[in-house]
Amino acid sequence: MSRNFNVVLRTPHPQQELLLSCMAMRIVVCAGRRFGKTHFAAILAVLRFLSGKRVLYAAPTAEQLGIFWNEVKRALAPLVNAGILSKNETEHIIEFPGTEQRIRAKTAWNADMLRGDYADLLILDEFQLMNESIWEEVGLPMLLDHNGRAVILFTPASLRSRSVSKANDPRHASKLFAAAQKDTSGRSAAFHFTSHDNPLIPREALAAIETEMSRLVFRQEIKAEDISEVPGALWNPALIERARVTEHPPLVRIVVAIDPSVSSGESSNEAGIIVAGVDEKGHGYLLADLSRRDSPQGWALECIRAYHKWGADRIVGEINNGGEMVELTLRTIDADISYKAVHATHGKTSRAEPICALSEQGRIHHVGRFEPLEEEMCSYIPGGPSPNRMDAMVWSFTELMLERAPRAGIEVWS
Repeated sequence: MSRNFNVVLRTPHPQQELLLSCMAMRIVVCAGRRFGKTHFAAILAVLRFLSGKRVLYAAPTAEQLGIFWNEVKRALAPLVNAGILSKNETEHIIEFPGTEQRIRAKTAWNADMLRGDYADLLILDEFQLMNESIWEEVGLPMLLDHNGRAVILFTPASLRSRSVSKANDPRHASKLFAAAQKDTSGRSAAFHFTSHDNPLIPREALAAIETEMSRLVFRQEIKAEDISEVPGALWNPALIERARVTEHPPLVRIVVAIDPSVSSGESSNEAGIIVAGVDEKGHGYLLADLSRRDSPQGWALECIRAYHKWGADRIVGEINNGGEMVELTLRTIDADISYKAVHATHGKTSRAEPICALSEQGRIHHVGRFEPLEEEMCSYIPGGPSPNRMDAMVWSFTELMLERAPRAGIEVWS
């Protein structure tokens, strides 16, 4: 079969054409969201299949696999309908009967899920979400018999994607990309594209999303930058990860901290609501992030619920925004709460630095993952937009670890 056979291929955009023309044995593509990685993979898979090759495509999610499979089916529908090719929807296979020539799509995120097959072309899509064993233990060996080619596609790991990734090293895809960049033999090729490199995305949409995303997420998801740390930020992912735990010991104090929003409606600012505790050894534990975009009545009700659910000692509220309104709103729901008003007399950075120092000492632990909060912590630079979740987190640990506890016989270390 040839490329000019009667198939319905999507027309590649110029950057996809560049990838299609690359003859390297190992192609590593780092690209922003909506660049068209999966559509490129489908075009390449069909072309290689029609030239007589055996193609295996793997993605970590069924949704990603579905995009690829639908493109392949659409392209090869004339041949399937004519009975030239056979199609198995259950196994996601299209093949030339009686030969080894086929395309297969699999959902796979570790080595075990990819075993038992071989390919002339292996495509690993969203590789940053897969365990690195899928390439090291299975991908490489399956290409040996036929000196096969591999195409690895990924977007740099963000704080959000790391929470669902199966990788031991969240930067394994970026490291493979760096290795391909350094290869001078011509066997490997590395390509970097941003979302802007897809001419089919409306320019006004890209301009708008830059104002709607945080700076860190925009750089990772749209500009496809590999960012392990933001220069000038107080926290970094490695610092948080080192002290992350899955459960907490008995706690001697628990507080709910609120950095309030004082306006109502969909345009209101997000209210930061954090639940945190401290144990008898003076270690702090982040228990919940209940931050929400809501009316004062809405966020106050959420605080009261958390106060009772966690058996908190008190609610700590910043009064710079709203003054006495914060306490008044809370007490209209529950007049008997223990409440402490705090006033920001120093800048955000000055308040946050002592809490960051406690994190550096390994004394503050996140019980689970809190992606939006951790994104604020790792991307906030002095002078940037007000980070409500981070502010509430700082107030909670200031109360627990830098102030004296109100209960008799309990002292919280400073």
